[in-house]
Amino acid sequence: MLTVNAYAATAATEPLTPTTVERRDVGPRDVLIEIKYAGICHSDISNARSEWGPSTYPVVPGHEIAGIVTEVGSEVTGYAVGDRVGVGCMVNSCRECEPCRNGQEQYCLKGNTLTYGSIDRDGTLTQGGYATHIVVTDDFVVRIPEGIALDEAAPLLCAGITMYAPLRRWGAGPGKKVAIVGLGGLGHMGVKLAHAMGAEVTVLSQSLKKMDDGLRLGADHYHATSDPATFEQLAGTFDLIVNTVSAKLDLDAYLGLVAVGGAMVNVGAPAEPLSLNVFSLIMRGRSYAGSLIGGIRETQEMLDFCAEHGVGAEVEVIPAEKINEAYERVLASDVRYRFVIDTSTLA
Repeated sequence: MLTVNAYAATAATEPLTPTTVERRDVGPRDVLIEIKYAGICHSDISNARSEWGPSTYPVVPGHEIAGIVTEVGSEVTGYAVGDRVGVGCMVNSCRECEPCRNGQEQYCLKGNTLTYGSIDRDGTLTQGGYATHIVVTDDFVVRIPEGIALDEAAPLLCAGITMYAPLRRWGAGPGKKVAIVGLGGLGHMGVKLAHAMGAEVTVLSQSLKKMDDGLRLGADHYHATSDPATFEQLAGTFDLIVNTVSAKLDLDAYLGLVAVGGAMVNVGAPAEPLSLNVFSLIMRGRSYAGSLIGGIRETQEMLDFCAEHGVGAEVEVIPAEKINEAYERVLASDVRYRFVIDTSTLA
């Protein structure tokens, strides 16, 4: 076993604190990664504070991991010491169900093994990327191309693939009008990716305070949803709307912005149920859908696309001792647009 430094949540109401965790010995199909950067995702906060149900403590959050391979198992052929690699939200799945066989491990029918807070194959609780090292089976490691800096790559492992998957599935590209609801950690990646795919991109945000950023990141248009005129002006406009916010929305109002045959896709996860008038779907042939992350194959595709098009996350790199402060700033929407932990400060 390898003992590594980490930051952990010990209770829902307590700040994260320095600790150590045990990593398993490198098996034949395992890869040992020296973590260089770990992104802070809003879901880290929700899990650390048991907002989605009771978490098992202590838990080391972090599923946006970028680092360097330092050891590989005897049967690993795809990676070598020194490779730049990443780990996202999953570290294993059943490999047998239809979604897994189709490269959609995120929808594993038996439940995939999450990077933290899941029971691993050896019966231990998985611990995430707020640490100096991690051991992961090679099938759930992805390669980070040289064209992306490691700190800007880390958030791609969750925020990036969360946006890439629906944009690809619903055909964002030249001639398509795409709206991104919210310009935060997810939304800013949606703007960059949709722009790189060649779509005409609009940001729908509560106010115009981030408009300059939105246009800089690649948006063609920016509208405030607090202005009722927005919904009149843009009625029936968009081929695709991707909603990134985890708050209650008037779905009928937003669905009214979708063109005939278009779709609205939720990637934000509101805590309370939402309702909609199905006639808004029926009468215009619209679709309303949800999307999770992507599978491992699609995650690699996303990273290669980002490298080709010069796309990385907008990050603010912090030392480990500022994790708790960063959590509060995330909740106050005071980050542009993703905090990334420099894990060398854990050593």
